[in-house]
Amino acid sequence: MTRAVLALNAGSSSLKFALFAIEKGETAASPSHRIASGELEGIGSHPHFVAHDANGRVLVDETWAPTADDGGTNLDKAHLGPMATLMTWVGRQLGSVDLMAVGHRVVHGGPDFIAPVRITPDVLARLAALTPFAPLHQPGSLAPIRALLAQYPDLPQVACFDTGFHHTLPPVAQAQALPRDYAARGVRRYGFHGLSYEYIASALRARAPHLANGRTLVAHIGSGGSLCALNAGRSIDTTMGFSVLDGLVMGTRCGHLDPGVILYMLKEEGLGAAEIENILYHRSGLLGMSGVSADMRDLHAKAGISAEVTQALDLFVYRFAQQAGGMMAALQGLDGLVFTAGIGEHDAIIRAAVCARLGWAGIRLDAAANAAHHEIISTPESAVEVRVIPTDEETTIRRHVLICLG
Repeated sequence: MTRAVLALNAGSSSLKFALFAIEKGETAASPSHRIASGELEGIGSHPHFVAHDANGRVLVDETWAPTADDGGTNLDKAHLGPMATLMTWVGRQLGSVDLMAVGHRVVHGGPDFIAPVRITPDVLARLAALTPFAPLHQPGSLAPIRALLAQYPDLPQVACFDTGFHHTLPPVAQAQALPRDYAARGVRRYGFHGLSYEYIASALRARAPHLANGRTLVAHIGSGGSLCALNAGRSIDTTMGFSVLDGLVMGTRCGHLDPGVILYMLKEEGLGAAEIENILYHRSGLLGMSGVSADMRDLHAKAGISAEVTQALDLFVYRFAQQAGGMMAALQGLDGLVFTAGIGEHDAIIRAAVCARLGWAGIRLDAAANAAHHEIISTPESAVEVRVIPTDEETTIRRHVLICLG
């Protein structure tokens, strides 16, 4: 190992990371060599730091009590201590090996940032100005960047955008039917989960070229979820639009919603913007419908016992199939369906329910293969090949860093 890249995938109170070895002559197209990966959880409250090597062996697992300096709701301050802990640990792992750069998943790149970019004060200011487009996600993306700028000002940092992969959406798929001056202000459909979709597109090129060159629907479904229509590996439509609220029913987010509901909340209930934001982002989706949990595992355990839970699961599957139909219309057909992310990779019940609703499209599921979580879970007779492929956003970040820094 001659150098290394650290990939960071930040949420508001957690941060996943992966450390990659970069050998001499290695390029963005070379296979990745992961040294370690892990997560920092409870940032701002009870930080928990865990890391594993490439074989899954635990390298560190520690929790520390909160202090007055942890920052609480001040994300920038809350990240200073955990980031210092992470970087000290990374330094011990690397020894004399040079950490060439840190790559960051940044949720929103707006209309201008469609490719990875090295972070400068000007770039950081422009990304912060996009916070109104992703008010609950952009601050969490930028807090680790600011912490590293304060602690390691000379360390190159690269922003990698979740919206960037969808810049290939045709104009008709980007448009919102609003007065034109809104488009001039950046109000349009962007799409998200792009780093995940980019990884799946690259995995298909290696594993299933016939799907990579065809019409494939990718379902990234976890606590957040979306669908992406890939035509020859390029995004031509997706269910998330201007914000991460649109599209599928999610863990705590509403998904597609008649905007008249928001007007009702404003005019009839007298709710303010902050209250509505809290409802739509944190109290809706599976949690709001079931009244029990946003965790699919909890809901499966109560399905058939609670009518509300059953209704929430039914709506999740119904909306998935409904919006999958829209993606198929954009693609003018379908050759492959790929499930990925937490629910997509691990929940055979949801995969089976979704595929049953999409039987009209010629999808035929192999029940045994699905229950065993095989990669190919469709029967040979299925008109649509169905696969389960684990996503790896950190590997995409590594690739973007190498592209950006040459």
